Amino acid sequence: MTSDAEKPRVTGIVHEKLLEDYLHRVFSSPDAAATSRKPLNFQNLPEHLDQLLQVDSEEEESQGQVEGRLGPSTVVLDHTGGFEGLLLVDDDLLGVIGHSNFGTIRSTTCVYKGKWVYEVLISSQGLMQIGWCTINCRFNQEEGVGDTHNSYAYDGNRVRKWNVTTTNYGKAWAAGDIVSCLIDLDAGALSFCLNGMSLGTAFENLSRGPGMAYFPAISLSFKESVAFNFGSRPLRYPPVAGYRPLQDPPRADLVRAQRLLGCFRAVLSVELDPVEGRLLEKESSEWQLQGQPTVLLTLAHIFQRFAPLLRKVYLVESVLTSFLLGLVEAGSPEQAPAAVGQVLDLLWLFMEEYEVHDCLKQLMMALLRLYRFSPIVPDLSLQIHHLRLTVAILRHDKSRKFLLSNVLFDALRSAVFFHIKSPLRVEEAGLQQLIPTTWWPPHPGKEGKDSKEVKEETAEERLRRRAYERGCQRLKKRIEVVEELQVQILKLLLNNKDENGGEASRYIFLTKFRKFLQENASGRGNIPLLCPPEYMVCFLHRLISALRGYWDEYKASNPHASVSEEAYVPPQVFYNGKVDYFDQQRLGGLLSHLRKTLKAHGWQRGGRAAAVLRVGPGAFEPLKKKKRSPPLSVEQRPPGDIRFGGRLRRGPAPPAPRPGFPPEAFKGGGQYFLGQEIDGPKIGRPPLSSLLLGLPASEWPGPDLPRSHWNEGLLLGRPPEEPEQPLTENSLLEVLDGAVMMYNLSVHQQLGKMVGVSDDVNEYAMALRSTEDKLRRCPKRRKDILEELTKSQKVFSEKLDHLSRRLAWVHATVYSQEKMLDIYWLLRVCLRTIEHGDRTGSLFAFMPEFYLSVAINSYSALKNYFGPVHSMEELPGYEETLTRLAAILAKHFADTRIVGTDIRDSLMQALASYVCYPHSLRAVERIPEEQRVAMVRSLLAPYEQRPWAQTNWILVRLWKGCGFGYRYTRLPHLLKIKPEDANLPSLQKPCPSILLQQHMADLLRQDPDVAPSFLNSVLNQLNWAFSEFIGMIQEIQQAVERLERNFVDTRQLKVCATCFDLSVSLLRVLEMTITLVPEVFLDSTQPTSEMLLQRLAQLLNQVLNRVTAERNLFDRVVTLWLPGLESVDHYPILVAVTGILVRLLVHGPASGTEKATSVLLADPCFQLRSIRYLLGHPEPPGPGTAPPAPDRKRFSLQSYTDYISSEELAQVEQMLAHLTSASAQAAAASLPTSEEDLCPICYAHPISAVFQPCGHKSCKACINQHLMNNKDCFFCKATIESVEDWRAGGASNTSSAA
Repeated sequence: MTSDAEKPRVTGIVHEKLLEDYLHRVFSSPDAAATSRKPLNFQNLPEHLDQLLQVDSEEEESQGQVEGRLGPSTVVLDHTGGFEGLLLVDDDLLGVIGHSNFGTIRSTTCVYKGKWVYEVLISSQGLMQIGWCTINCRFNQEEGVGDTHNSYAYDGNRVRKWNVTTTNYGKAWAAGDIVSCLIDLDAGALSFCLNGMSLGTAFENLSRGPGMAYFPAISLSFKESVAFNFGSRPLRYPPVAGYRPLQDPPRADLVRAQRLLGCFRAVLSVELDPVEGRLLEKESSEWQLQGQPTVLLTLAHIFQRFAPLLRKVYLVESVLTSFLLGLVEAGSPEQAPAAVGQVLDLLWLFMEEYEVHDCLKQLMMALLRLYRFSPIVPDLSLQIHHLRLTVAILRHDKSRKFLLSNVLFDALRSAVFFHIKSPLRVEEAGLQQLIPTTWWPPHPGKEGKDSKEVKEETAEERLRRRAYERGCQRLKKRIEVVEELQVQILKLLLNNKDENGGEASRYIFLTKFRKFLQENASGRGNIPLLCPPEYMVCFLHRLISALRGYWDEYKASNPHASVSEEAYVPPQVFYNGKVDYFDQQRLGGLLSHLRKTLKAHGWQRGGRAAAVLRVGPGAFEPLKKKKRSPPLSVEQRPPGDIRFGGRLRRGPAPPAPRPGFPPEAFKGGGQYFLGQEIDGPKIGRPPLSSLLLGLPASEWPGPDLPRSHWNEGLLLGRPPEEPEQPLTENSLLEVLDGAVMMYNLSVHQQLGKMVGVSDDVNEYAMALRSTEDKLRRCPKRRKDILEELTKSQKVFSEKLDHLSRRLAWVHATVYSQEKMLDIYWLLRVCLRTIEHGDRTGSLFAFMPEFYLSVAINSYSALKNYFGPVHSMEELPGYEETLTRLAAILAKHFADTRIVGTDIRDSLMQALASYVCYPHSLRAVERIPEEQRVAMVRSLLAPYEQRPWAQTNWILVRLWKGCGFGYRYTRLPHLLKIKPEDANLPSLQKPCPSILLQQHMADLLRQDPDVAPSFLNSVLNQLNWAFSEFIGMIQEIQQAVERLERNFVDTRQLKVCATCFDLSVSLLRVLEMTITLVPEVFLDSTQPTSEMLLQRLAQLLNQVLNRVTAERNLFDRVVTLWLPGLESVDHYPILVAVTGILVRLLVHGPASGTEKATSVLLADPCFQLRSIRYLLGHPEPPGPGTAPPAPDRKRFSLQSYTDYISSEELAQVEQMLAHLTSASAQAAAASLPTSEEDLCPICYAHPISAVFQPCGHKSCKACINQHLMNNKDCFFCKATIESVEDWRAGGASNTSSAA
């Protein structure tokens, strides 16, 4: 009950005098004199309002044609006939995206007299030509606006102007800039402005007269996009005096809207005091709606006329947006949201629902345009004000839900709000004031990024660096203000505590977010739907910040939940059918096949897994009608009640169904980009926590709200390995899953792309240092050279100043410590998710591939993209994370549950990269011994039928640093020729693993089947790789020797170099095997040792003969110095062969050395001169041959003493002496052999084996090698049952089974 004193204030109309004063105060006419005031009450207020809103006739909108302009009064792009090529035009006919080589389109309206202007909002900074053309201009896919007579264009991509010919003009534009195109047909001149700054007159003496009228026009290349503003919205930059937009603004409605806004402002600034009978002035931010009938009736009269106007784009942007921005700028951070919320309450109260919807939609689109196309100023104040207003609007629950359901992610690309555009022109962004002193990091040393040899910093450089870092910190603090507002926006969208009932904002967001992911995951060819990668990066970081905030907030109120540092996605999410992963590949292949696997697995396991089967494939099928249950209220109804399109499984349809699968999802719709709609299907999906169809009612979860005890809807089918208590709210698990997918879609590629700025800094820094060195060395008398060098120095210095400030911006927005921690957190999430998924056995195959991809790529990004400012070694838990990732790579690179070729290759490449660096290699050594042995066993599997090259690289990297002359980080033969060339390819520093080598040795010794199969495959691949290499260099030599001018295919050169590198790496693996387990080749008790040794000897002799022959094919190709064949030289392959021979002939036991020597000498291809070649000894001239030229430069291992030790050279000398002696003894002891006694297959060895039962004969080497792959006789194709020894004169009794 209210007191008598309060009744007039709350329930009654105020007395007549006070009412008249109040209405006159609110609806005062600016032209009315105080003496002519008439009585005013609610009966005559409509008439008074009509008079107040009357406008002069000249302010009425012009109907029909305006002098100097031809065409419709509403100016749009001519999509019916005024275009050339393929273009995507938005539904409002103001936005356009290029979909062909160089498409052209013009407007529907032209001008022939007067001064006119229109604006173009640049959405992408690629190749475009913007300007004017006449109707007679003819364009095609090669020639656009500015390439023909009577067409004129400005090209900010190439910074030129075009009219048949081209000259330099203007400045470079960037995405987010606005180009104003001005034409003065009275003076015949044409000019352009960029972000309101005039670029000067571009063209003069335009053709004028009868038949000459100019259309706005644009030509743009594939994927480039812009939006035109002919005047349908307020121009972003006021036109130059005398110029008018092509489309007239709604002047009359604008005057009315401004007057009504004035009345509305008056209501907010005046308070009635019925007790005292007076009006009280009050700040608008302090006004509150108290239910006074006088105020309510007054507002009702205002909005009766104001509401229709607030549906128009121009008026919303010009009047309402400006008013709300004023409230935000005038109020404190605490007052502004409340004031904006009051205004929104009034809009919802006094306007029809459809009017509020249109108004809010136009308001949000206007805010997005203002945010994106506002120039970057030093304090980022423009962006901050627009974001503060966005936050204030989204704090209003009802408005937020409408915008989430119908506007954000649908009518506009809301990811723009989370992006901070990078300034292309640092001067205009004020970075010179923020960062007055520039500095750039020193270039990495010659041995690559891991080099610790850094030049000592001088005192001057230290001062510059510290001043630069202070400037970077100032910039970072300003950017953090914007980022915090963006995080607030996402926290509002993720709010699940809405007070006005209905579905929580978080669930609406999840539905839209999943649709957003689907468009970007499966719509790679549908350009309008794709979110630019630079937006995706910022969106991901803000999403992680908001997600972790809510995650830890839930933990604070639920002690059994986990903290965000321990977050992961439970494995049942991947197989219980609740999450639609679109066409994302699973680890185990096709989902249909995996569902069959799940079915079998589910029956084996029983329990909840059986329930999962009912949810999986059938979750998207129509439900059969069942007996209706008593209706539930919205609060009682679980999320699982709601079906696609808002239908329920049980109970009547709710008044506000959850828009998980809106009805319009099945109709044609549009996708807006900055307010321009583009046709495209709207694909919805049920929310994650609503797919509980097929579960008994007892298992339906409660609402996913903090007030719930816990929720098991998403975690159906929990494996026994998983904890019973939930990690967090199910909705947050879905957000986390989406964040991982976001990184995989385009974030990683963008992180790598942004490193280009740092690379540019390094390149220019090198060029500057080189120029300064030349200046110091240049004689003072050469003034001409000094002048040119000084000019170059100035250019490089200016460019470095510009790039260093841009780099500061990139580091603050993309590569800051906080961003690095976000990526690191995502890496750890993926590691935990993979570890938990691995425990589920065969169900691990249901995990999407992108979890493994993100784990691999995020580690690569942390290692390669964030340095040198931030180091991964400084991250918390760095060593543990390295070890966990090493365990995953070691286990899953050969996991049979993973069938995708691409992901298997990625795992193999990641492991190969992992063992290249000491820190990560030590992490591999720290994983449990069982996993290490299993990894090495997988590496030693036969090379056939699998991608073996990466496996071989891994083994080589475990050996590098232990082999003969194998300690170099740059190819020694290149350093001898170009020792100062910093651009030479750099190899990784040696970091061998003795522990993993020991595991390899143990496996080769203990398992009798591993060594023969592994080594046989290595020898097969070596034979193939080297044969391919020789064949290719023959083709290259023939191409070079042709008389006609020709070019060798670069792809052929690359393949040739790859085959050479593979041959070298295979030889190194053989060297490692012989070093670790020489008995595999030299122990006569092993049945395959002789055959393996003979095959090895054949291949070694083949390589030596091809490479060491005087003036041979290999020599000629090496001396050509073809680009792409830099790695092809004598040194890499000859030192690998030498290492094998030294291990066999010098380091082995006496019996083994004798056996190896006899096999090597018995090979018919053996030539002692090849061994002499290694030490530079010339071949003795034969009878009748001239001696070699004395001045010819010869290869010799003795020339590479920086890479080959004196002990190793002594071993080569010892090997040469041993082979020389053994060769002489063999020659003296050898007896002539009859041709009939030679093996009929190789004609190199005497017959030593007979096949049973057919009786055909050959040498043991040939038959043993043949029987490894085939059991049929060479000659008669009969099946060989056994092989017996044979000697001339009779067969022995010794035999072996085939």
